[in-house]
Amino acid sequence: MMRKTPLILLGAAAGVAVTLIATQPRIVFDGARAQAAAADTYRQLSLFGDVFERVRADYVEKPDDSKLIESAINGMLAGLDPHSSYMDSKSFRDMQVQTRGEFGGLGIEVTMEDGLIKVVAPIDETPAAKAGIMANDIITHLDDEPVQGLTLNQAVEKMRGPVNTKIKLKVMRKGQDKPVEVAITRDVIRVRSVRSRLEDDVGFIRVTQFNEQTTEGLKKAIADLSAQAGDKLKGFIIDLRNNPGGLLDQAISVSDAFLEKGEIVSTRGRNAEETQRFNSRAGDLTKNKPVIILINGGSASASEIVAGALQDHRRATVIGTRSFGKGSVQTIIPLGSGNGALRLTTARYFTPSGRSIQAKGISPDIEVLQEIPEELKARTDTRGEASLRGHLKAEGDEATGSQSYIPPDPKDDKALHTALDLIRGVQKNSAYPPNPKTAVPN
Repeated sequence: MMRKTPLILLGAAAGVAVTLIATQPRIVFDGARAQAAAADTYRQLSLFGDVFERVRADYVEKPDDSKLIESAINGMLAGLDPHSSYMDSKSFRDMQVQTRGEFGGLGIEVTMEDGLIKVVAPIDETPAAKAGIMANDIITHLDDEPVQGLTLNQAVEKMRGPVNTKIKLKVMRKGQDKPVEVAITRDVIRVRSVRSRLEDDVGFIRVTQFNEQTTEGLKKAIADLSAQAGDKLKGFIIDLRNNPGGLLDQAISVSDAFLEKGEIVSTRGRNAEETQRFNSRAGDLTKNKPVIILINGGSASASEIVAGALQDHRRATVIGTRSFGKGSVQTIIPLGSGNGALRLTTARYFTPSGRSIQAKGISPDIEVLQEIPEELKARTDTRGEASLRGHLKAEGDEATGSQSYIPPDPKDDKALHTALDLIRGVQKNSAYPPNPKTAVPN
């Protein structure tokens, strides 16, 4: 049975995987050597104290003590690897909101355009949708305060707030001469990390991140697509392209949805006793329908756990380009009220066959490169974990750079069409369907 950890994030952008691991203190038998090491550490701390006091006393302008300490902490952690860092209390709160996947708000996806907030789309069945907010509306005022001059994050923060509180929006709408004023009452908004559609006889499920809502969203998508298609359903495509990761327990439960038994992932820290193994439970929600997973250079961490687990068990064929290669686990350590939290790399994760993905990524069973418009060619490759300064080194050869372009129009999406053709039997490939006899031993 899987043990749910308090909070585990595995993201390329956030770079976090949260697991609280208790470790036993090491016993040092060489007393003289231990004393010498301790003395050297205290000497270095004394040096830090001397520098700190000199800066406080002599810097050209009076520095902020708390900012000096925070900068020192950030410098110490940045020297470890790209994913260890300090989060102040606001960053810590933002991370918790992101991983919960729900917050008090209005329910609109927005972007910044010419200094104003443009509505990309209202989310179905949210206060914004019910109030008549439309795609391409331009929000000019929030509670009579002009949006001009605010950053996108500042505007989003103002729109979020406690459930059942009100906010007034002034919007400009194409075809109307005067601004429209809309009063909206905030409600609980759930981030849609899973979107699905039926491609005639194939279920397509896109997972954009791994938050607390993802597994339930996946289960609903599988059930809805199965009900819509009935007996004609030939298989599922799970699109993890440009998915930066998220919660480890969600990566495990998403993998478990397709597996009957066997290991999903293991995490291994500095000491052998810190190794944890996470196993699947009986029950394939797709009733053993064929599964294809799409990945690319932007698929990281939790996405790589899912792709690696289903690839090792020969439950799915992986199509696309090599993934990002973030195979490290970060522990989030709260530092007390108002002090934020420490994000510290504490382990590597491994696929069921024992592969470390760190600085290597998952290689697809079938590589499919997209045709990229000439003007975008310089911006469509992701350099990957191995290109990050100070990254944890791989076990063996490292790999950098992989295509991460997804055509905006599905008809141009070569990876998607390869997957559809394989499931429908239009194309043949030795990697599809995968051979369960070559799976890792269970």
